Amino acid sequence: MKAKITFNKNFVIDKIDNRLYGSFIEHLGRAVYGGIYEPLHETADDKGFRKDVLELVKEIDVPIVRYPGGNFVSGYNWEDGTGDKSKRPRRMELAWNAIETNEVGIDEFQEWTRRADSSVMMAVNLGTKGADEARNCVEYCNSNTDTYYVNLRRKNGFEDPFNIKVWCLGNEMDGNWQICHKTADEYGRLALETAKLMKMVDPSIELVVSGSSGFYMNTFGEWDMKVLDHTYDLVDYISIHTYYGNGADDTADFLSMSTDMDSYIKAVAAMCDAIKAKKHSKKTVNLSFDEWNVWFHSHEQDKKIEKWQIAPPQLEDIYTFEDALVVGCMLMALQNNCDRVKIACLAQLVNVIAPIMTETGGDAWAQTIYYPFMLGSRYGRGTALKTLVECDTYSTKKHSDVPFVETSVIHNEERKEITVFAVNRSLTDETELELFAENFGDVKLLEHTELYCDDLKAINEKDAQRVKPVNVPVTDSRIVIKKHSWNMLRFGY
Repeated sequence: MKAKITFNKNFVIDKIDNRLYGSFIEHLGRAVYGGIYEPLHETADDKGFRKDVLELVKEIDVPIVRYPGGNFVSGYNWEDGTGDKSKRPRRMELAWNAIETNEVGIDEFQEWTRRADSSVMMAVNLGTKGADEARNCVEYCNSNTDTYYVNLRRKNGFEDPFNIKVWCLGNEMDGNWQICHKTADEYGRLALETAKLMKMVDPSIELVVSGSSGFYMNTFGEWDMKVLDHTYDLVDYISIHTYYGNGADDTADFLSMSTDMDSYIKAVAAMCDAIKAKKHSKKTVNLSFDEWNVWFHSHEQDKKIEKWQIAPPQLEDIYTFEDALVVGCMLMALQNNCDRVKIACLAQLVNVIAPIMTETGGDAWAQTIYYPFMLGSRYGRGTALKTLVECDTYSTKKHSDVPFVETSVIHNEERKEITVFAVNRSLTDETELELFAENFGDVKLLEHTELYCDDLKAINEKDAQRVKPVNVPVTDSRIVIKKHSWNMLRFGY
């Protein structure tokens, strides 16, 4: 097969916000305890953080991490995770039916993000709590006044503010699985009043309002429009979430799921703009795609987990090579919609539906999905360009006219580089690429990195990395990408 990819230096989508390569850590399973934090581990630092995990996180250059949830946050008291650890309460954690020890809270997590060269995206509880707790949390984290919560932070050993600049107004509040879930009007009013108080305490913060929890929710659209109607003037982003799976074992259809993601983004952006027009506003509300990934492998396993354990192995999907291809396509969808998606969080980061896995007391290693995300984060900084892809298409039971080649093109003017990410969805045929880089002058291929495995179901284990990037010899004649492969092509000009 052949595919023709055309792009022009002057035809841009937008500059990519580096927070597009964010991630997520929830108090769920072994994400925190046994994941980022394990004081008795041989690599633990002075705060109990696993240094082997920190190194893997730094490799993927995650600029922001959403915390502490997720479903967890709708029943969480943020003050439980502050101050003297010996006095912190153990709680029944109702979202995931576990016991939360509160050994780690915002005091520790903000320090972990500093050590990971990252920052915090903080969520507040709008399930069992409300506006008062939220504004107190902002005061504790960000203020420098002689007032109660600032002095409490100082008493806990933190003279300087944490300066957390992005805050989520609850999580998935339309879902009946959510603790104290609400109607759109109930949530919209609460989010509005909470936003008012939080911005009174710190006017510099950015706020993310909870959009519909999925493209196929019964309330999708109606929920988003009502919530935006209430909160548009005070919020900066609306959140969207999606996960894909291959429970039917239909690889061709699974590889097409990013087309749904693209439609979802465009639909929510249109709703934001509809409310903007209704209100005659000059402000644009953008999107925070703060949960996205593949998630389905662990569903049956999780049904067998007994309640009320500390850090049980929940949501521990073991990812295959075909999952890595889907994650690569999903990341391209985010890059190609960077004019509206400014923040995105791969959910999650360690152990829980994550690119990084650990053994409690043992090793840490990279899952298959780690690699397209790592290379996308490292080399996907710059300006996304509009692309014209001419190639054959295919259809499945659920999708039609799916292009065999999915691509995104990032121009980094500072480095004088163009990075082309490309997935070949064909399960049988390699594809020869013809690239036309207009208005760049002479363009030379510097590097071709390939993620490929003959076995679509191959996984990575701690001592067997079957799926990892390799460098393909660069030639001046042809660029060929293998069947079912993810590729990164770096050009200089």
